[in-house]
Amino acid sequence: MTDGARSATRPGRTPRDVATHCPYCALQCGMTLREDDGVVTVHPRQFPTNRGGLCQKGWTAAELLDHPERLTTPLVRDPATGELRPASWDAALDRVVAGIRAVQRDAGRDAVAVFGGGGLTNEKAYALGKFARIGLRTRHIDYNGRFCMSSAAAAGMRAFGIDRGLPFPLADLGRADTLLLVGANPAETMPPLVRWLTEQRRAGGRLIVVDPRVTATARQADLHLQPLPGTDLAVANALLHIALTEGWVDRAYVAERTTGFEAVRRGVAAWWPARAEQLSGVPVADLEATARALGTGGRVIILTARGAEQHAKGVDTVTAYVNLALALGLPGRAGSGYGCLTGQGNGQGGREHGQKADQLPGYRRIDDPAARAHVAGVWGVPADELPGPGVPAYQLLDSLGTPDGPRALLVFGSNPVVSAPRAARIEGRLRDLDLLVVADLLLSETAALADVVLPTAQWAEEDGTMTNLEGRVLRRRALRPPPPGVRTDLAIIADLAARLAATEAPGARPEAVAAARFPTDPAAVFAELRRASAGGAADYAGISWERIDAADGVYWPCPSGDGPDTPRLFADRFATPDGRARFHPVDHRPAAEEVCATYPLHFTTGRVLAQYQSGTQTRRVPALRRAAPEAFVELHPDLAARLGVDDGDPVRVTSRRGELCAPARLSAGIRPDTVFAPFHYAGAGRANSVTNDAVDPISGMPEFKICAVRVEKA
Repeated sequence: MTDGARSATRPGRTPRDVATHCPYCALQCGMTLREDDGVVTVHPRQFPTNRGGLCQKGWTAAELLDHPERLTTPLVRDPATGELRPASWDAALDRVVAGIRAVQRDAGRDAVAVFGGGGLTNEKAYALGKFARIGLRTRHIDYNGRFCMSSAAAAGMRAFGIDRGLPFPLADLGRADTLLLVGANPAETMPPLVRWLTEQRRAGGRLIVVDPRVTATARQADLHLQPLPGTDLAVANALLHIALTEGWVDRAYVAERTTGFEAVRRGVAAWWPARAEQLSGVPVADLEATARALGTGGRVIILTARGAEQHAKGVDTVTAYVNLALALGLPGRAGSGYGCLTGQGNGQGGREHGQKADQLPGYRRIDDPAARAHVAGVWGVPADELPGPGVPAYQLLDSLGTPDGPRALLVFGSNPVVSAPRAARIEGRLRDLDLLVVADLLLSETAALADVVLPTAQWAEEDGTMTNLEGRVLRRRALRPPPPGVRTDLAIIADLAARLAATEAPGARPEAVAAARFPTDPAAVFAELRRASAGGAADYAGISWERIDAADGVYWPCPSGDGPDTPRLFADRFATPDGRARFHPVDHRPAAEEVCATYPLHFTTGRVLAQYQSGTQTRRVPALRRAAPEAFVELHPDLAARLGVDDGDPVRVTSRRGELCAPARLSAGIRPDTVFAPFHYAGAGRANSVTNDAVDPISGMPEFKICAVRVEKA
């Protein structure tokens, strides 16, 4: 299809085009939406990240605009029947406010929590964090981005003093002499990025992929390392060991631009290649070939993604690859460096402006007195009224409905019933709440449990900004207003804040309170965000919508409207007090759960090309559903033969936490000791019924990528 999928019609509207960005991954591919007589079509744009390409998800994005399952009226659960019934906005919001007030009167302000999403615009992420802290005055807010890039973020902060997924433009990938992808499968997760990989190889570059499966990306590689899940850290330490032995470490760079190398050097001395091979299964020859390509490759880029990061030692694993990059003198060097492939559409911006439990806008720490004073001044409240740090996402979800945890939860743009680890347990926690409120455009599995469901606008129905994987701030533009009865998240937040303020201060006019503290115009919210972020690590003060419109986006930090933005970081110094990057010694440790006689196989999860995240949207698009209609369990043929399983047979995967049932898919591209399932599906095929809820002690990232299971024919 040359012009993308069509939405259902809203005839009689004036034809128009609008330049915007895809609603899915962090590439934020440029597209034009065209509406003619109410019919919307998608046309790719020559934007720097996608250069006229789109994946199947982008081509079909317009089909959700008038989807028959679209929510267009609030739903409130009937206490008598237990069913969700249509309600007026006043009735629904009154129910929410009454529930919040009852819970907070009984159990305190922290008895109400907020859970956000990495797909929210910068304006909505900012407003949600502000609402939690001065509207609800609760410390309990976090978001599903904690499950995405938190380990890389923490590793970047402690090494470089700043967290930006790619500290250089995406186009650098196409010019790299050697490109190492660790735990990344962009051929399925962000297909337009593969153009850069193709360009890199056509120019004579070498592509090396580290992944336990022979993925679509690994099949394009010059060299594929296939380690046992959970052993990426050992591989990284062995690569640095070889670089040291062969004299490929950039001693001048290390001396001039870093600190802490000596402790790392001593630590990796024990990681001789044979030891790493015994642990990971990666042959010594492949380790040596990889180290040689990195150490002698000229322009070299190392990228990590979820495969390396979604572990209980994810921060240390990323740190090991950062150590390798620093030892080779890559960060800050033209055409070289370390980066992380952000997953969610606004995974970068979503964590910069207040959705994370420990952060305020501008990537400020909430426990920093100066940061609290600055943001409180913008918000017009005393600094001592701002709550302190909350807890990371999984800890928050696992505490819901317990004696010491929140008793009410407001969810915006997330579906933890499918996306959280140990999902059956989290589903039970949600059922234990006194009040569950979900704002969404479709009835997700989480919304189906809610006491109140609030219908929200979609990506093509509201203005705002997104920040892509390069730290490039982009404009999302509305093509048309939402359907009658549907409100934007900003309007919902403003109305709730006003009603809460009115109940706290009798006589106050709700609309006046809302206008003063929670504007519904995204341009006004962004103007306030700029002030709140000014001087922070993620400084947006010099970024205006007009400046974005005049270019292909603006890179943060950008402190001045008259000054330059920052496409490349670290050219002269790192964002640390002394300007030097920090080495940190890290050592391999086993997965939180190892295999045994009862659970003898390793289980790992990931994505497929046609689906996205928890599948709430993509599972409802006919073309995507046809392409990837159901969950599956990928098994090596040798393992399948031992189990008596043929391709397509239903199998049961069982862990200590739960089970999933789905058809077997036989593939020689997976290790015989490992099984894989995609995490996009609900019901019996829910992969996160099985996954481990052990978390990284620094980032709070759950160990999605490895646990012990048994498999049997169902």
